[in-house]
Amino acid sequence: MADQRVSIVERIRGYAPGKPRVIEPEAEGRITRSVGLTLEAIGLNVSVGRQCEVIAGDNRRIEAEVVGFAGDKVFLMPIKRVEGLQPGARVIPIATQQGMRIGPQLLGRVVNGIGQPLDGKGPLVGDEYLDFTPHEINPLQRHPISEPLDVGVRAINALITVGRGQRLGLFAGSGVGKSVLMGMMTKFTTADIVVVGLVGERGREVKEFIDHILGAEGLRRAVVVASPADDAPLMRLRASQLSSRIAEYYRDQGKNVLLLMDSLTRFAQAQREIALAIGEPPATKGYPPSVFAKIPQLVERAGNAAEGEGSITAFYTVLTEGDDLQDPIADAARAILDGHVVLSRKLAEEGTYPAIDVESSISRAMQNIVSEEHLKMMQRFKQLSSRYQQNRDLIAIGAYTPGADPETDLAIERFPHLRAFIQQGLKQPVHMAECIANLKALLKPTAPGKPTSPLAAQHRVQG
Repeated sequence: MADQRVSIVERIRGYAPGKPRVIEPEAEGRITRSVGLTLEAIGLNVSVGRQCEVIAGDNRRIEAEVVGFAGDKVFLMPIKRVEGLQPGARVIPIATQQGMRIGPQLLGRVVNGIGQPLDGKGPLVGDEYLDFTPHEINPLQRHPISEPLDVGVRAINALITVGRGQRLGLFAGSGVGKSVLMGMMTKFTTADIVVVGLVGERGREVKEFIDHILGAEGLRRAVVVASPADDAPLMRLRASQLSSRIAEYYRDQGKNVLLLMDSLTRFAQAQREIALAIGEPPATKGYPPSVFAKIPQLVERAGNAAEGEGSITAFYTVLTEGDDLQDPIADAARAILDGHVVLSRKLAEEGTYPAIDVESSISRAMQNIVSEEHLKMMQRFKQLSSRYQQNRDLIAIGAYTPGADPETDLAIERFPHLRAFIQQGLKQPVHMAECIANLKALLKPTAPGKPTSPLAAQHRVQG
């Protein structure tokens, strides 16, 4: 019965083995109004979140979800695009359990927001049935972040070290390489399972990410949940939630999961479309209050389970419109996440990839998971980079006099090598031990006339 869709719902009262089931049909409703994305119906007695079917004029069944009500009116949001709908169309509550088959066979598959396969490889198979209901964990039962997760990217491993169970934001404007950086982490990470949520992206980008950036090697241990920009907002919302639910399943199996969601901004925009359509008043820059309530509900699902069990380390990309880091969604995400990685358009325009702005990025868990020596090296790297940036204009016009400040002189000498440290080839993983060794060699004092860092020469050969 759990996998069947019917036009009546079994309401079982006082059921026990040997007693007959009492089945009561639920009343059907009628569509009275269709405005924008919302359908209004009367005659229904259903709760928010309930699934219904709307019968279109050509007898097509359109699945919709109850998203609100006002008096005797019920507001429904279709999961897919609506065509052929007529006034007075029937609305039928359906008994369906939201879920999908899951198991090791799900790795390498691409599904949409309701768990239907998109890759043409046939129906999903698995040993278990995954209920879409979120798995809540008591915060006091979560194991603290205590060990690093190797993501294979030198700048992140060495300077913005990520801990298992940490949640970070990847803040970037359009066209600065966030998808490429996600693909590098997917292929290079030491995590057991990778779950990628592509929410609200262009359909072309979804295909390119899977084929060219993720590739066959990355897809082999990954699950991709895709809902492109032309999907209904409810489908985009569900894709975000399904990505987290799949990650929760593998965490419950004791796996270390890397969750990459692109993007948290599209998730917020989908919730904004739904909330405004049912009459919720806009607040900060057009975002209704429910958006800022939904973001923590999604983000808090990631993290560690109890000690000795699995973990979800999550990266949520945040689109900074106009490269504005004070955007409402960026500001809300930065407050709830455990750190952020900022991608700089200026670095991207200079040809530095990945274009990570080390000075603006931070990992709030780093001090708990790295050695004291590593932490001091990271701070020294930032100090030298910051000192150079503060005097960059003076240096460019020749107004700085060498010898005026020894710290600035050192920053000028080391800066090309600091920049080379951030750069990394798309097919060249750099794992944790090598990252720390490279950082140590970069900051090691050198005698006059000797090369500042062996990494610079190595980078020129690789580049």
